Amino acid sequence: MENLYKILELKEFENSKQLTILLSSKKHPFFKAHFENNEILAGFLQIDIVLNVLKQKVKKIKRAKFLSIIYPNDELKYFIEQKDSSNFKVIIKNKEEKKVSEFSYEI
Repeated sequence: MENLYKILELKEFENSKQLTILLSSKKHPFFKAHFENNEILAGFLQIDIVLNVLKQKVKKIKRAKFLSIIYPNDELKYFIEQKDSSNFKVIIKNKEEKKVSEFSYEI
């Protein structure tokens, strides 16, 4: 995960957080590993980023939908809602505010 993204902003609210990140360039090894000559951010990495930032370990992915391709150098906003003590819902939007992914997990 080292140097895969840069945190631009992290806002904390009562039961939610908003994380804005900037992904690294296509030269990063994670982009090279997914599809040769078609660098995209793998779905599991979209989940791993939020877990890494929040320092959480996932027990179970309850639901995941990957709606649009995420490319190197994309700016993403993670909207993280804590449903209860162990359940979270995350919506990821791109710079244009279009939802690109959504997932729920349990810690």
